[in-house]
Amino acid sequence: MKVVKYPIKLDPNFSPIVLYFQNFRKRVKKSKHEEITIVVEREDGLNEFYETIIFSDDEHLEENLFYLEKLSKTLLWLYGGYKIIVVGPKKIYEGLKKIYLEGRRTFDSNFMRRVYGKPFEVVHMENRPESKRIERAIGKNLDGYRIGFDAGGSDMKVSAVVNGKPIFSTEIVWLPKLNSDPKYHKEKIRQAIYLAASKMPRVDALGVSSAGIYINNEAKVGSLFIQVPEELFEEHVKNIYIDIAKELNVPLVVANDGDVTALAGAMALKKNNLLGIAMGTSEAVGYINNDGNISGWLNELAFVPVDVQKNGPVDEWSGDIGVGCKYFSQDAVIRLAETCGIKFEEDLTLAERLKVVQKLDPTSETYVDIYETIGTYLAFGLAYYSEFYHIELVLLLGRVMSGVGGDIIVKTATKVLKKEFPKLGKQIKLVIPDEETRRVGQSIAAASLPKTNKS
Repeated sequence: MKVVKYPIKLDPNFSPIVLYFQNFRKRVKKSKHEEITIVVEREDGLNEFYETIIFSDDEHLEENLFYLEKLSKTLLWLYGGYKIIVVGPKKIYEGLKKIYLEGRRTFDSNFMRRVYGKPFEVVHMENRPESKRIERAIGKNLDGYRIGFDAGGSDMKVSAVVNGKPIFSTEIVWLPKLNSDPKYHKEKIRQAIYLAASKMPRVDALGVSSAGIYINNEAKVGSLFIQVPEELFEEHVKNIYIDIAKELNVPLVVANDGDVTALAGAMALKKNNLLGIAMGTSEAVGYINNDGNISGWLNELAFVPVDVQKNGPVDEWSGDIGVGCKYFSQDAVIRLAETCGIKFEEDLTLAERLKVVQKLDPTSETYVDIYETIGTYLAFGLAYYSEFYHIELVLLLGRVMSGVGGDIIVKTATKVLKKEFPKLGKQIKLVIPDEETRRVGQSIAAASLPKTNKS
């Protein structure tokens, strides 16, 4: 397997997956090759597919499988699904089936099984199944007295919104990933929502933006509740927002925080083909297509490969190396700061460590190096994401984007895109909203998710 390094001062072994893919396909075209299609299927038979080429000889079987493992993992977390369909050589099907059901991708297959409530499958077919897709409108409801709640991993944001205008917004620090008692989560969330409710004469609707996967407003799985035992999750967490909405007697819509990031951008900028990325505790992503709708995809790019170097940072949850959550989050800032020699007090939370870095002199070499590195990561990440999304605008939110660091990230990513991917450099524009919107924009957009009973 050949990797292509893109040497960066703070990460000299960085090997962008987009360069690896380009190099692999270039070599395949010059050799004997064959076509293969990977299909991922999710609820109601909905599916997405990706057609590509691989080496046709057994000598390259291991390399073919490495490439297709990275590709299928990307498709799985981008689109969502409980079934991978291989339309191509049986030896590839057998290899991927073993990887997902017995090997290093069992986290991914078990996660999808839990999300969709069905056994995870890898199957072989001679012909690609008929494509089945959907899209739907999201949010943009502004009438009445609304609460928007955004549950992040380090802090929660809540807004009281009246006829589309926020009259109250605040951030509240919490530690959801360190608490196994679901009562902690229920009480903290309830207190925040009722705080916003106290700022208005009545509440007409509750909209929630939350890390994790939600179907019909039910929590299926999420990093916020990673310490909660599965049996307690079902009893206490599954309906955590539904129960509060019943108390308030209001309509509820819960959406993934990535989709709400994209919604916030579409509402503020009146643009489509928009990829929203929130860099906070993790990487949250959403996409608004050309028609201003969402496609029901997972968009969990936190688990999508970014870097194929062997010794890249390890995601503690999935156990995988080189995935988005370690490059587009506060974890990346902290990791790079430590590379620069910064030592943090052991009792500091991750959010507090991020603040230590953000308080550095923004003209210092350390500060600039950290954020230029993340900007370089972002340029190559966007080039890879562009293989699956048509992107014209990227809206960047989250506490990592706060302050001068966010501006450096945008400037660097724009420069690298134009240099390394000229066509994309002309097509894609990166934007960051004003400081307040960067931090609480998602909770305000979340408020627009439900229709009121009067709508």
